[in-house]
Amino acid sequence: MNRILITGNMGYVGPGVVQHLRRQFPQAELIGYDMGFFAHCLTGATRLPESRLDRQLFGDVRELPAELLQGVDAIVHLAAISNDPMGQTYEDVTMQVNHEAGIRLARRAKAAGVRAFVFASSCSIYGAGGEGAKTETSEVNPLTAYARSKVRSEQDLRPLADDDFCVTCLRFATACGWSDRLRLDLVVNDFVAGAVASGTISILSDGTPWRPLIHVQDMARAIEWAIGREASHGGAFLAINTGADSWNYQVRDLAHAIAESIPGTEVSLNAAAPPDKRSYRVDFGMYRDLAPGHQPRRTLPDTIAELRDGLLAMNFCDASFRTSQLMRLRVLTALRESGELTDELTWALPTVVPAAALLV
Repeated sequence: MNRILITGNMGYVGPGVVQHLRRQFPQAELIGYDMGFFAHCLTGATRLPESRLDRQLFGDVRELPAELLQGVDAIVHLAAISNDPMGQTYEDVTMQVNHEAGIRLARRAKAAGVRAFVFASSCSIYGAGGEGAKTETSEVNPLTAYARSKVRSEQDLRPLADDDFCVTCLRFATACGWSDRLRLDLVVNDFVAGAVASGTISILSDGTPWRPLIHVQDMARAIEWAIGREASHGGAFLAINTGADSWNYQVRDLAHAIAESIPGTEVSLNAAAPPDKRSYRVDFGMYRDLAPGHQPRRTLPDTIAELRDGLLAMNFCDASFRTSQLMRLRVLTALRESGELTDELTWALPTVVPAAALLV
């Protein structure tokens, strides 16, 4: 790999991906491309994550300049409106960014000779999954704009793939774990934050839904595998559940596991809450077979401890964190209310040099 482009690198997952790829591809040129919405949302970082890149460019993935793709060997496409609450608030924009812009990027990438296209998909496409563990051949049932955008992207990426353009759609389990740009609008991170800040874990559902989980560091290892994957190993197009069977949990069991790890924590269950239809167990057998050297290494206990220790080091004590800037939707709302962002999630006034002007 001579040159790797990472879109959406300044979010929750991106810092760990950049750090991992820097270690694994020390001679490669790493380029980041991001709008910068969450650039200021640093949590305990001792070093600016983007300092590990060769170049950081700022721009809208909907307007990514074709010149940026010259000489690129692989694209890691993380850029997205990244969860269900944001997708519900910005449904049209979610389809523009997550689906339309991504497919346009993939088409341009193929025309430019990019060899590998790694797309961050999601197990949320299974939606109301029932009791059986979902495999890659199971019927998808997306319940949200975010999940629908992932399904449509996978569908439109498939015909683009060939022996010279290897497309890997990593259907990630729900992310968790520490990041230099921590998000607390994820189930494990939310529960640990509640335990640390107030000694209470508040479950907003009846606790029965299933969720598969994956640590952000293990997501980075999966991306490394996908970058190096050959078309002969899984096919020119591959959509693959990415995680581990042992990381399928019911929400209430997660809460009690965290409470046991952080003494003095009480679990509050909303038994009267309407059922959360987003419930799915996932089979990760294909990923285990195709990527034996890149299997998840992190465990739930060490992830809980890592989050607890990181939050304590920040002197975290905000019991109202669900209305704080550690929730991505709150960040976007604040930027819109201040006039910085438009309703289409573009910067109201140019605040950065256009990416095309920075190309060398």
